[in-house]
Formats: sequence, C-alpha cells, structure tokens
Amino acid sequence: MSYQALYRKFRPNTFDEVKGQDHIVTTLKNQINSDRIGHAYLFCGTRGTGKTSVAKILARAVNCEKPVDGSPCMECETCKTSEGGSAPNIIEMDAASNNGVDDVRQIIEEIQYSPTVGKYTVYIIDEVHMLSGPAFNALLKTLEEPPAYVIFILATTEPHKIPVTILSRCQRYDFKRISIETIVDRLQELMDKEGISVDEKALRYIAKVADGSMRDALSLLDQCIAFYSDQELTYENVLEVLGAVDSEVFSRLIRCIIQGDVASTMKILDEVVIQGRELGQFVNDFIWYLRNLMLVKGSEDAMEVIDAPMERIEALKEESEMVDNESVMRYIRVLSETAAQIKYSDQKRVLLEIALIKLNTPAMENDYESLVNRISVLENKIESGNIKVDAAPVRRANAEVVTNGNPLPEADEPADAPKEEPTEEPVDKAVPEDVQYVADNWNMVLNHMSPLEKANFRKVSLAVKGEDTLLIVFEPNDIMFGECNTIEMIDMINTIIKEQIKKDVQVEMTQKKSSGNENYFQIISSKIDLEIEEEDF
Repeated sequence: MSYQALYRKFRPNTFDEVKGQDHIVTTLKNQINSDRIGHAYLFCGTRGTGKTSVAKILARAVNCEKPVDGSPCMECETCKTSEGGSAPNIIEMDAASNNGVDDVRQIIEEIQYSPTVGKYTVYIIDEVHMLSGPAFNALLKTLEEPPAYVIFILATTEPHKIPVTILSRCQRYDFKRISIETIVDRLQELMDKEGISVDEKALRYIAKVADGSMRDALSLLDQCIAFYSDQELTYENVLEVLGAVDSEVFSRLIRCIIQGDVASTMKILDEVVIQGRELGQFVNDFIWYLRNLMLVKGSEDAMEVIDAPMERIEALKEESEMVDNESVMRYIRVLSETAAQIKYSDQKRVLLEIALIKLNTPAMENDYESLVNRISVLENKIESGNIKVDAAPVRRANAEVVTNGNPLPEADEPADAPKEEPTEEPVDKAVPEDVQYVADNWNMVLNHMSPLEKANFRKVSLAVKGEDTLLIVFEPNDIMFGECNTIEMIDMINTIIKEQIKKDVQVEMTQKKSSGNENYFQIISSKIDLEIEEEDF
C-alpha cells in the first residue's frame, strides 16, 4: 500500500508513545515489572482514546523477551512478529461482527492449547458490549478461571451494556478524553516528523472538533493536508475543509440576536450558507460559543476555563455584559433542540432560520426563560433610547399634575394657543356589577397603558370593595407596589375605566400582608396579556 493514514502510521508501539492516559499506562507498566499480570482486563472509554492501541501494547509487553521498563522492546523476534500483525498468540476479535455463542465457543476450544510462541495467548475482543446474551454466558466461566497462559483484554465504548457478572471478573480501566493541549502537542510532533507546516491555530481547532479523540484529530488533519497538498495548512484552510465558521461570525450573530435584529441575523446566515458551511456543525459550534459566553459570565479568570485567544475572550466579556444568564440558557436550549432535528432533516436551512427567529423574538415562547429574555430586550431598548411609548397614557397621567395650582401646558403647544376648557360629560356612579365587569375584563385597561406600565401590573390580583371600588392587590414582595400606588397612576386608571364603561369607578391599591387570604382575591395573572408587539416600540 503506497499511503497509510496518519492514525495507522503513527499508532503507538510502546507505552511511552501513548498520550493522555498516564494513569493507565503507569499501572500496566508496574504490573509487568512486578510480574502481577491479571487474567482479564476491561478497557472502557470513548472512541479514539487508545483502548485498542494499549491492548496491543500490553499483549506485546507480556510476551516480550526483554521488556524495557514494562514496555515491549520492539527488537526481539516476538515484538517484530506482533508488530506486523501476524503473531499467532495475539488474537483479535471484533464482537460487532462475531457476536454469537458459536464464536465464543471457538475461543473456548482454542484456549485448551498452550501458545507455541511467547508466554501468553492474548485475546483482544473489541466492542465486547455487542456480544449476545448467550455468548456472554458461554464466556463467563472461562473468563473467571482461564488457563494460566491466557489473558483476555475486552474493549468497549459502552460498559453499561456489559453484564455485571462479566464486569466483576475484570480489572476495569477507564480511558479519559484527551485534552486539547495534549492533542495539539501530538499533532505538532507528527507534523514535524512529516515535514509539513501547519498553523498552531489550525491544530487547536482540529483538536477541539476531535472532542477528546486522538484518532479523530489525526483523521481530520489527514483530510485537511490532502486538500491543501504542498501548502502551509492555515486556520482558514481548516475552516474551509471542515465546513466550519470562524468564531468572529458567532460574535456578530449573538450581538444581532441580543438586539433583536432579525434582518441582520438572516443576512449572516445567508453568508454562511453561500460559503458552503455545514449547518449541523454551525449549530454545534454556536452552542459551544454560547457555552463559553456563560463561562465568562460566571468566572473571574476566563483564561483558565476557556480555550480561546485573548482578543476573543475580551469580545466574550463585552457580550456577557449585554445579556443575562437566563437568556443564554434559552439560546442554548433552542439551538440544542434544533441540532437534534437538523441532523435528519432535508430542510436544514429552514429549521435553522426558524430557530434564529425564535432567538430574536422571545415573545414566540411563553416559558420563564423567554419572559426573562423579553424583559431583558425591553430594558436594553429603554437604556439605548430605542423605544417609542404611546404618549396617550402619559398625557392622561400628567393631566392632574399642577404647578402653583395651574395645569402644565403641553410641551409642543404654542404659548399663545387658545386654551380650550375640557368638557366632561357627567357619568353615573358604578355599582358592584360594574366593578366586577372591570375586574373580569382587566385587559381592556392594560391595553391603554404603555408597555412599561403593563409590566408593573403583571402580578396583581383584583377584588370588589364596597359598592364602587376596584381593589388592586400586589404580592407582599412586589417592588412595583411603591411605583404604582401614586395619585397620578390611580387617576390615570380611573380615567381609562371611565372612558371604557362610562361609569365612575374608584380605584384603590394595597399589598397583601400575609398568606392565607388568597381565596379572597380574584387571581387574574393568567388573564393578563403581557405580549409586547413590535408596534408598541
């Protein structure tokens, strides 16, 4: 074969070449040096973390004629034979395709004969969780008391599928995900050997995408090198090959979402699609970006928890000041749901567009996180001054404010404009049925308030007091009570009610003193429509 993939070419041959699994390597080397070798091992861990490689090294080491610090010497006849994959005493079996009871019985028959080469016969069973129930039962007794010259090494990515009777008969070793730093160092070492120039930022991105798998990292690097043959492999090249997006795009995107700018958000997505980026990877990378954003908000030393350059961390810090944790959690939830749907969909772009519109318009959802997000958006617009409030309620509220006994003139009214005396038609006094009608139709009052005034009354209860009084009751811990219980606000509500039902209803505000009187009040929070449409701003 003229070319060999990097992950095969650079597969570790000794324990010293295994990266990121020091806790396992040290234990196995000590067992070999002290001649305390077990008869059954179980190697667990995610893909590409070195389970099969370590199993092969262990099989060589126990048969090596002159082991070096517990590792195979790779010089004796036994090591050279096993390196070529033709050692008769090292038998590999893939349980994914050989998972029947007959396959296990064949092993049981073979172990009756001692090895012709080396001291041990080693059986490496990969993906052992794929064995059938009868196959596990057939293996059970042999695994517990094999001949002295037999060693079993079982490897799996899903140890929870293995019967406890098998687990209890093995020494279990859990392989950890390999850190980004370890993967980057290994990739750089191999590229130096190959004489290929690769940008460190490109290697870091490959290591991050590999998600703790050294084999995946080598496969991705192999793919990128093949595309840009005889050229320096840069960060931009890696993004191009893997269909990924630079984090600067996510920075622009999150800022548009925070501002509720749907048009700009769709424009950014259009750029990503035109560049041919893979949308599933785009969603996953955006979720990772939001994860970093949350870590920046919750950590004083972001450099310790986020693998990113300083300029990107500074941008994350700036963005973290613009959004609250609940909103970020909502973004992650919506995108996670989209990631699960987009994987099997033929309309990936449409699903992603819907998700981004949801992020921009929290009013489309009615859960707690969305409500907090809506309030946050409203606060941002108020702080920036980018909000239009209905002036009619404000004028009503200010109608009774006087200076030296005279009403304030309108701000835009000329000083010499003729004053028109307001004429009010006399109205009848309300009866309890009229007051109850107002309580049942409280939305008709809220609809004539500004968005900010609506929000102040989102947790109130209503009751009829006496003959003509509407009692507005706030919760004991509602800080809005102090802001709303003013002469101006009461007069404004009186005026709105009078205009709607043509009856004079008195308004009184109070606050619950203690629990136990909930049944006295008519809870109306479910009736209050807090949705703030775009035309309100």
